[in-house]
Amino acid sequence: MPNRLAHETSPYLLQHADNPVDWWPWCQEALELARRLDRPILLSVGYAACHWCHVMAHESFEDARTAEVMNRLFVNIKVDREERPDIDQIYQSAHHMLTQRSGGWPLTMFLTPDGTPFFGGTYFPKTPRHGLPAFADLLEHVAETLRNRRRDIEEQNAAVRAALARAASPGAGSHHSDFGPAPLADLRDRLSAAYDQRFGGFGEAPKFPHPTDLEFLLHRWHSCGDEHARDIVLHTLACMAEGGLFDQLGGGFYRYSTDDRWQIPHFEKMLYDNGPLLGLCAEAWQVSGQPLYRDITERTAEWLMREMQDRHGGYCSSLDADSEGVEGRFYVWDRDEISAQLTPELFSVVDLHWGLNAAPNFEHRHWHLTVAMPLDEVATQLDITPDEAARRLADARERLFAKRAMRVPPGLDNKILTSWNGLTIAGMMRAARVFDRDDWATSARDAIAFIRNHHWRDERLYATSAGGEGRLNAYLDDHVFMIEGLIEAMQTRFDPEDLVFAEDLADALLDNFEDRAGGGFFFTRHDHEHLIQRPKPMHDNATPAGNGVAARVLARLGHLTGETRYLDAAERCLQAFYGALARNPSGASSLALALAERLAPPAVIVLRGPQHAIAGWQRRLATRHQPDAMVFTLPTGTPDLPPALDKPAVESATAWLCRGHHCLPPVSDIDALEKLLDTRG
Repeated sequence: MPNRLAHETSPYLLQHADNPVDWWPWCQEALELARRLDRPILLSVGYAACHWCHVMAHESFEDARTAEVMNRLFVNIKVDREERPDIDQIYQSAHHMLTQRSGGWPLTMFLTPDGTPFFGGTYFPKTPRHGLPAFADLLEHVAETLRNRRRDIEEQNAAVRAALARAASPGAGSHHSDFGPAPLADLRDRLSAAYDQRFGGFGEAPKFPHPTDLEFLLHRWHSCGDEHARDIVLHTLACMAEGGLFDQLGGGFYRYSTDDRWQIPHFEKMLYDNGPLLGLCAEAWQVSGQPLYRDITERTAEWLMREMQDRHGGYCSSLDADSEGVEGRFYVWDRDEISAQLTPELFSVVDLHWGLNAAPNFEHRHWHLTVAMPLDEVATQLDITPDEAARRLADARERLFAKRAMRVPPGLDNKILTSWNGLTIAGMMRAARVFDRDDWATSARDAIAFIRNHHWRDERLYATSAGGEGRLNAYLDDHVFMIEGLIEAMQTRFDPEDLVFAEDLADALLDNFEDRAGGGFFFTRHDHEHLIQRPKPMHDNATPAGNGVAARVLARLGHLTGETRYLDAAERCLQAFYGALARNPSGASSLALALAERLAPPAVIVLRGPQHAIAGWQRRLATRHQPDAMVFTLPTGTPDLPPALDKPAVESATAWLCRGHHCLPPVSDIDALEKLLDTRG
């Protein structure tokens, strides 16, 4: 019989609805049951595209004997970390405190009946291996330990709660108003020290994309002329795009690389990676003009629209790593299978380009497609023109993509998450502006409409939906990532409704999330359920830190509307975290970007005049790498403009440029405008 998870909407929870485990979703009824029975809680956190979550489910949660132990000894709670990032953040932090090791998914935590964690880990096998105990044996041992050492565990719990309280507010008690650039230089130096000069990226395997760090470095190059910062970004993006982190046939980036060369990925594709990377690749093209970055931008945008956008407009959350129960099966190839699909002329190109003439790179038997030889070198070896090599590669890619489409595809997690849609809207709108792609802008606008129509009700934002209306209180990230997306949308094609929605979200943020006493923003609303920790995050993880993005987008919204309450809240946020940022800026690139824009406010450029006259100006400015400027194209007759944007109606193209409280006289020559912009880098 299905368990209680059968009534949930999360695809991840539904994956476990037929387990013999007596699963509960996270709810007050389950927590009250644990207290009433004085029984420990087994908390299992994962997500639908997680490979090792599937492994543990198959080995243990689908096993009747293991389930009997779980049901006898624990109240078992299953959480989708994408629906409940509040819970995931708390218990990931607790895992690190208890084990002194980084966490991940599946996260397996054991809680006393009051919800305090006393032991935990990630994946546990069904039988002992890799130095890990059998899961069923561990369950018996944990329950026995709690029975026999309850007083010791309660003392430990008090220490854990105190540590969680300290960790919740890294800037607590430290308010600064004298901001300086030293944290920006320090962060740049730390990223440079971690940079892998050979293969790109930061640190050793496993390697993650780190889009927020790359965005900071690009901003650093623009503001300071730091060529090394620029080169780190361009090299890293090129290595990822030509390596196995990028799907060479279907487009889109996988979650991370298992090796330091970006060759073999963990095969799930996450929306939260691809939205920011899409925007970054567009910026890389602005900076370098290299065709690679345009190609990767186009193929990522096409993948997002083709495979991740549902028919109602929202972007879905992820694609699974597994197909037919095997990680990567959908994506890897046999050499003979490729040869059979292509003519000899086509195969001659991909054989060299993707290194099929070398040893298999996936489990010693298969090929995961990566660029082994640049296409111009392939053309030289085959004595054909570069254009002919490109034509053959495109033809081969199309044929292999069609063949791959006949395989059993990975599962799609069709949850629509407000926060990840905000990230993707921002990336898609930025790319649409750079490459003048109305279809990309339309795709992003459909997502905005979906969030506004289904996740915004009665002045309250909701975090998620899956085939229905939004549910669960939205978090800090949902609000600020959507505001960022709306600001990008207004620069692509101004719509007064976007500005109204952005201000509504900002007002909800200030009313329901701000710590008015300490500055900054809590991750959860003031009326959210009480949990054992209420964090105010400053560090970036797979997505940017909500407080860093809040400080930046509120300031930007304040500059474009003239509303001081947004500027003041951004200032309070930076004041709260500046001390911690100055001590150690590592992992806080989003806050560093906010600080950079506090020290040098972004330009607000308003283009006015007849539509036909200002369209060329907009197009020209869009090809410039100008991360410290916002450009709003407002044809004569645009309604409902705030005072900061409501410039006089003019008969010819004219630009107004302001930085902070300083505005220059209007400019009627595009060359003169660009010279003004160049004076600030």
